[in-house]
Amino acid sequence: MLSISGGIAGSITPSSSRANPSPAKRDLFKELGVTPVINAGVTMTFLSGSLMLPEVLEAINSTAHDFANMYELQDKVGAKIAEMLHCEAAMVTSGAACGMVLGTAACITGTDKEKIKAIPNLPGQRPEVIMQKTHRYVFDQAITTTGARIIEVEGPDEMDKAFNEHTVMTLFFNAAGESSVTREEFVALSKKHNVPSFMDAAADVPPVENLFRYQKMGFDLVTFSGGKMIRGPQSAGLLFGRKDLIEAAKLNHSPHEAPIGRPMKVNKEEIFGMYAALKAYLERDHKKEWEDWLNRIKRIKSVVEKISGISGETSVNPGPANAFPSLKLSWDEQKIKMNARQVSEALQKGTPSIAGVFGRSKDGKSELRVGVVLLRPDQVDVVANRLREVLGNAK
Repeated sequence: MLSISGGIAGSITPSSSRANPSPAKRDLFKELGVTPVINAGVTMTFLSGSLMLPEVLEAINSTAHDFANMYELQDKVGAKIAEMLHCEAAMVTSGAACGMVLGTAACITGTDKEKIKAIPNLPGQRPEVIMQKTHRYVFDQAITTTGARIIEVEGPDEMDKAFNEHTVMTLFFNAAGESSVTREEFVALSKKHNVPSFMDAAADVPPVENLFRYQKMGFDLVTFSGGKMIRGPQSAGLLFGRKDLIEAAKLNHSPHEAPIGRPMKVNKEEIFGMYAALKAYLERDHKKEWEDWLNRIKRIKSVVEKISGISGETSVNPGPANAFPSLKLSWDEQKIKMNARQVSEALQKGTPSIAGVFGRSKDGKSELRVGVVLLRPDQVDVVANRLREVLGNAK
């Protein structure tokens, strides 16, 4: 009977499928009224960073169905990441900003349980972190979150004199436009005074070599964002370097209960995802990827330059942050009756919404920067056609 019913069931499956089609895929953007955005710019957090790699999504989905001991997971993933980056130790953080908080906390507390419990309200004079004056930036609030005070210096001599018994760390902001102390001088002075040096290189890949360069220079701690060009989870990052400092950073982080980093927890799926993202990034053909970016620029340029008066060229950001190619479009505003800001706004407000394009206008001339590295392959022609439509209508 089972055999016969099985045969009958099999014979009616096709017609049953047609009669009861599988439910349509749920569109949460539409359900919640959130506008999907094409990112023709750089990896900005307000634009949700970057798109995760298929390998990352697979890692997240494949590990979401079981529990894990978070101490064990952080230790074992950290060991694998350290192996890949050729360093003593590593951990996954909730972004580079969290890496800065935990790195500073590690330099303040070490493994002292009472200090871990007390920060940011340690008794006595506040710990001090030395930075170059030209390196001050919005994210150095991550340093003062720990209770530390930032000491500004200019030049090697002033930096040398700034060290004292309260100095716990030095911080180098890698993307700063100018430096009165070179990276090599910065490391040497830190080592002279036996103070850990920290490198914030959040957005500084490509090139892939930067993942190794700064630790080779002698920086004790290095942090990178995970959700930028490494294309891991947006809320993940890397902190790596000296083993004793990484172990102290872990003690200041979740899943330990109530240290300063407890609110900055990373879930298990993100830790697995960050591991998968870094592995895929290191194994990628970076030369081929660069060529693909250049080809995207050529495709968009060939479409937009059909409008008389528009000229385009490839522009490569020298870095160290966002060091990749983009398309620079320029025109005379007497011929094209829109400036760069107006074009950017039209793209963002249109359908589809294209964000991240920015530019400037000066003396009746406009320049527009169009990013290509974060576009999906199917979005390249969409961006090209929308640019042609907006600029063509303004001619």
